[in-house]
Amino acid sequence: MTLIRPAATAEDARGAGRRAATVRAVAVLVLVALAALVPLLGPSAALHGTGEAAAPGVGGIAVLRAVLFAAVCVPIGELFVTRLARRVPEAPGRLPRSWSPYAAAAGFLAALGLASVVATGNLVPHSPAQIDVGGLYRTRDGSLALLEVNAFLVMGLCALSRRPSRQVWPLAAVVVAEALRAHPGTESSPLAGTALTVVHLVCGALWAGALLYALRTLRLWRGVAAGTALLGRYARVAAVLLAAVTATGACSTLRRMPADTVLHQLTATAYGRALLAKLILMAGVALLALWARIRLRRAPDPPAASTPAWAEVAVLGLVVAVSGLLTALPPPIRW
Repeated sequence: MTLIRPAATAEDARGAGRRAATVRAVAVLVLVALAALVPLLGPSAALHGTGEAAAPGVGGIAVLRAVLFAAVCVPIGELFVTRLARRVPEAPGRLPRSWSPYAAAAGFLAALGLASVVATGNLVPHSPAQIDVGGLYRTRDGSLALLEVNAFLVMGLCALSRRPSRQVWPLAAVVVAEALRAHPGTESSPLAGTALTVVHLVCGALWAGALLYALRTLRLWRGVAAGTALLGRYARVAAVLLAAVTATGACSTLRRMPADTVLHQLTATAYGRALLAKLILMAGVALLALWARIRLRRAPDPPAASTPAWAEVAVLGLVVAVSGLLTALPPPIRW
């Protein structure tokens, strides 16, 4: 009997591990589907009763923007956490497998889809004959769309090379291109708006992408004391990132909506409703982050803080989806 019990216990443990892995996989699939539904179904809900008209294919464009943003979060987070891990004393040399090549491929396809929309005069193309590739070189939006396509292509090559840290340059090109696209020259003080957007995008991508890779690293380092140090280092940086995201987001909102109209537009316009949804999600993210930090401080055990941290990653994924929706909706009204 004493010989059978350990085998049965080990078998039970393996079965429990497989069931837990299955539950996690199903949860990830559900969250991915939910994140995809937000930009697809969000436009109709946001536009209902506002009297505003959306551009053709707004749902598809929102999905492509969300994929593009997510494709920036993954590699920038991996680069940052890899740098943090090298500074942790007695840290294991192994790190999780990089998802950057897959992110670059997804970003390339999303940027290509967005470029095809720009090439048809911001209309959804129904056949390749409608796409005027040469016209992309003649417009500002077209040039920025081409820059993003090429940047993701270079990013993928860098991710597969022996020096993946070089991804930082194409990543910077994508961020700057997105910031310039969001603030055309006809806007008042476009340089200020571009600078705010660059800081907002970089800090938001670092927050989401770094947390995802840090948690993947903790799972690989299970039982190693260095995991606590890594999560603590990330937590200190995340507090600064949260402050920067909040400050730049507030400034950008006030630039787009005069202070005396913000409360009205948050419920009366499609952009305002999507922004309100993002604010609520960000408040949830902040609470989850605080919960994880409190648990880590009370008991310096990474698994104790990983549950709210994984929930934080999930909600951040929804924030990315809503951000993609925001870029596709009509701009807010200035009164």
